Amino acid sequence: MSDKLILGGPASGYKYEFKPDGVYLTIYPSVDGERLFELSDMRQILRECKVLDYDVGVLSRTMREANGRPQKIAEHVEITAADIEALTSGEGLPAQEEEPYARLIIEMPRDKMRAVIRYDTREGARLPTKEMVMAALAESGVVYGINEEAIDVGIRSLSSFTAAEGLPPVPGENAYIDRKFDLGVQGRPVVDEYDKVDYKDLNLFVLVKENQTLAIRIPQTKGTPGKNVLGEVVPAQNGRPIPMPEGKNTKAVGDRLIATVNGQIVDKGTRISVDPKLDIKGSVGVSTGDIDFDGSVHIKGDVEYGFKVKATGDIEIKGSVNGAEITGRNVYISGGITGTDRAKVFAERDVRTAFAENALIEAGNDVYVSDIALHSQIRAGKRIVMEDKHGQITGGHAVAGESISVKIIGNSAFVVTKVSVGIDPNLQKEYQNLKKTYKESRRRLTHITQTLNTLSKLDINKLPKSRVESINALTRSQFPLAGQIKRDEKRILEIETQLAEMKNGRIRVSDTIYPGTRLAVNSILKSIQTEYKHCSIFLNNAGDVEVGPY
Repeated sequence: MSDKLILGGPASGYKYEFKPDGVYLTIYPSVDGERLFELSDMRQILRECKVLDYDVGVLSRTMREANGRPQKIAEHVEITAADIEALTSGEGLPAQEEEPYARLIIEMPRDKMRAVIRYDTREGARLPTKEMVMAALAESGVVYGINEEAIDVGIRSLSSFTAAEGLPPVPGENAYIDRKFDLGVQGRPVVDEYDKVDYKDLNLFVLVKENQTLAIRIPQTKGTPGKNVLGEVVPAQNGRPIPMPEGKNTKAVGDRLIATVNGQIVDKGTRISVDPKLDIKGSVGVSTGDIDFDGSVHIKGDVEYGFKVKATGDIEIKGSVNGAEITGRNVYISGGITGTDRAKVFAERDVRTAFAENALIEAGNDVYVSDIALHSQIRAGKRIVMEDKHGQITGGHAVAGESISVKIIGNSAFVVTKVSVGIDPNLQKEYQNLKKTYKESRRRLTHITQTLNTLSKLDINKLPKSRVESINALTRSQFPLAGQIKRDEKRILEIETQLAEMKNGRIRVSDTIYPGTRLAVNSILKSIQTEYKHCSIFLNNAGDVEVGPY
């Protein structure tokens, strides 16, 4: 035999080369996309050439790739040029015994969700038929998820393939907590509708109201069963439940978690709480922005110039208030209040502070100043008490509904200092504002009534639709306005009665009251021209302001 014998060629689409070191097969790329021979044809040629021991996998891969490069598929086989000539002339080689079928092996994983067919070619490499594959599946008990298209493709080569797949179970969804708040906005300045950033509103605290929904528990769902290739039902895992993250000042109502108090949200993951008290470890300023909190606020530092602190509960400030505005139920300031008429402190009940300078202080009940009040406006619904340390009021105006107790009023330089008692300044302020509003409302109602009287003389049927709608709107507006006027009248009478029934006020001075002081007791005025010591100021039986013993 020559060094190399060749069977086929580019024109045939394939070429067998019988070399001393083995048998090589070249499959040329198809020009028109169709091939005139199949794998079985190539295997038949090998049988006719007495090549029985070859790598079927390499043969199959070479057929698929068809890259025009020779691939070794078997070791050296004795064949002559006469054999090749006989094949090409159509005479063929002596008949060979037909090759046995490859043995079918059905492989299934433990969960029986897949049936894979693998070929064992040790006894034969002939491709089984589809009927043989179906029979093997049935013998193995595979009755569900059989893919006939995959089988049709799989029987064309000796590569393993998946003949059947089960329906996997679908697990249920776990329950989860849908939080109705976003702590991710903390520390981001508020941006208004005009894209203007407010750096005094930094969103440091996520606030909620009582009975507000904080979170909703979405219940778990049941799983959907599946089926394996043996037709057996595969149970599905149901979703896992989750407990409500109930914490301090929250409670579960069905699958909702609600707040039981006003305050800030504290989310610890497994627990959602509401804290009615806000603790600020430093000062209120550019690092915090303004504070507006539903609950009590505790500030360990100062409140800096131009910032605001507002709370529905008590406010305790360990430092000072420097040109800032404070509004709360009770306000306690360990330091003082200062600020070129920019410092303002408003309390529904009491205010306590060390000193006040150029400040405005308003309290529904009492104001306590332990040291001195300089050029400040102080208004207390009941009492002003300044009996510690200096206990001195100098300059400004101090007003209390019931009494003022101080050590010193004015100073040796005779600075003008105003002190008034006997009328609740807050009630008086409400009265003045209400009278102003009442007057304006009466004026508006009179104007509406006159306008409607004039319009009533017109033929409404001849007016344009827009004009008619304006008249109807004007007519409707008079009724709520008239109702508001009646309510204002009632409240004005109530306040006038309260002011008339107020007890006589009294001013008590334990040390000195200096000239330059202007007093008012139940609206009766008196200017102090002489220095008095250890005295009490009140209305005598004649209705005059009298300076008497302490």
